[in-house]
Amino acid sequence: MSLSKSWLQQLPIDDVRTIKSVSGGDINDSYMLETQTNKYFMKVQPKRGKEFFAHEVEGLELLGKVANTPQIVATGEVGLDGFLILNWIDTGSGSQVELGKMVARVHQQHAKQFGLDHNFTAGNLPKNNTWQSDWTTFYLNQRLQPLVDLAIKKGRWNDWRKKQFQSMSNQFKKYYSTHEVTPSLLHGDLWSGNYMFTSDGTPMLIDPDVFYGDRELDIAMTTIFGGFSQEFYQGYNSVYPLKIGVDKRLGWYQLNYLLAHLNLFGETYGPMVQWSIKF
Repeated sequence: MSLSKSWLQQLPIDDVRTIKSVSGGDINDSYMLETQTNKYFMKVQPKRGKEFFAHEVEGLELLGKVANTPQIVATGEVGLDGFLILNWIDTGSGSQVELGKMVARVHQQHAKQFGLDHNFTAGNLPKNNTWQSDWTTFYLNQRLQPLVDLAIKKGRWNDWRKKQFQSMSNQFKKYYSTHEVTPSLLHGDLWSGNYMFTSDGTPMLIDPDVFYGDRELDIAMTTIFGGFSQEFYQGYNSVYPLKIGVDKRLGWYQLNYLLAHLNLFGETYGPMVQWSIKF
């Protein structure tokens, strides 16, 4: 979208002198704003109002208690357009060990149940975060099944996938009937595009989709698209060691993200979905 002078004048930032479109994902329009004294990063969601960014704001606030996150400068709406303004971050390179330690500290933040105090309904894949005391119920019913239902609606499911998914669900239920899960604060979308290093090498987490769940769900996401080295896991385990056998459970959790991609981007992700179902 093109931001007019009158649109910019309604922001809670005075004297915007420069505005440039920058990369910031495929969901929002992203800009660099510059005043005489400061530089900002702004995301705009056309026609979807300020509520679109409420979940991200809460996520940054929760993560920010124990991790490095961008500073929230302002959030609101101009007309029907929602916006979120953060401080500008000059990027650099840093230690995967320190990144792993930071994620581990996030996962050490616990809750009594699984979920969050609100649902996220503004995104392309709405999330039901209703609190649950049982992890199996939450993960199968509030994460996987809605994605399967959407895949069926889009014609991206078949009898083989249905049969294998049922078998996987039974295995999941059986395993967690005798293995306890502690609800951990999760980033919720922990791929390589959602962390960065500042110019002084400090690791930082961005674009969260938080809720409380099994921390292995975040770890599974780190294994799908690359961008996390062995040093990341060494750093993580030095703070909050993963439970024995985690590698055998990753497929159950990779499925969550692969189903999301199947729905968003199509059958290109079909083979990966089938592999994770049979994992």
